[in-house]
Amino acid sequence: MKVGVLSFAHVHAAGYAKLLSGMDGVELLTSDPDAGSAPAGEVRGSALAGQLGVPYAATYQEVFDWGPDAVIVASENSGHRPLVELAAKHGVDVLCEKPLATTVEDGEAMVAACREAGVRLGVAYPVRFSHAYAALREAVRSGGTGRVLTVAGANNGRLPADARAWFTDPLLAGGGALMDHTVHIADLLDDLFGGARAEEVYAQTNNVMYAADGVEVETAGLVTVRYDNGAVATIDCSWSHPDHHPTWGGLELQLVGERATVEMDAFGQVVSGFDDSRREGVLLPWGGDLDGAMVRAFLHGTGPRSAVQVADGEAGLRSLRIALAGYASARSGQPVRLEG
Repeated sequence: MKVGVLSFAHVHAAGYAKLLSGMDGVELLTSDPDAGSAPAGEVRGSALAGQLGVPYAATYQEVFDWGPDAVIVASENSGHRPLVELAAKHGVDVLCEKPLATTVEDGEAMVAACREAGVRLGVAYPVRFSHAYAALREAVRSGGTGRVLTVAGANNGRLPADARAWFTDPLLAGGGALMDHTVHIADLLDDLFGGARAEEVYAQTNNVMYAADGVEVETAGLVTVRYDNGAVATIDCSWSHPDHHPTWGGLELQLVGERATVEMDAFGQVVSGFDDSRREGVLLPWGGDLDGAMVRAFLHGTGPRSAVQVADGEAGLRSLRIALAGYASARSGQPVRLEG
């Protein structure tokens, strides 16, 4: 199987390349022709491919001339549409980094292009493949919790601009923390509720954290979502972990049902300790490789229909609509209704 990685702009791109290069039966080709636009100090393009020891093509067209079976799009958020449409034009399945796009118009065009070309469009939401989420999902789907009443979710992390500056560029990223982190939990709830529709969104944001560093996009936010099944969810999407926090971030859910309360920590499988040489605490993860599980599921299928599926383009569009409604609400100070 031939797989291409298009762009090294995203912080996950190098991980995808390393993962694919170690997979049996997979040939890899990477390309990052826009690397020259990155700020000085960000290693991208052929230099990063050399560090990773993976094959590199100078243009995206060379990747498609090579005849890939699938590609992973890992560009800046605003660049997803042209690359997904290019994949569709060549009849190639595509796994796109989240969020699907920065506008509903672009997201709808991407879904339409892949549908018309008869290719699969997946969106990179790896937390669907967490063992903790699988247990939560089973508790809800089996009826063990009863009807879900409320969910409190938190997807916090460090300011990602230290690794890739474009994450705080509103044109390239589509926003800040709200765009970056709301969509992960919105997607989990989309899968968990199995068809329930988000009907109202209310959000508050600020950039108190990192404002002194000149960061203009929102760095903190709280999003409330009402669903047509009666459930209400809150999502803390803040970049609230300090630079020297022992982990990049985390994702937790606290769910209250009619019969049970369930708590989930997607990245709670860690060994804690202390590094005397650096005089700081450490948390060493030992849990499963969620990106690996997601990529393998996309490339090879996920087994029985009851198994968790890779988020498709329509799911990516639904989580994008929630994030964009959050921005509209934060600007107006009022709840925003989502169209059916």
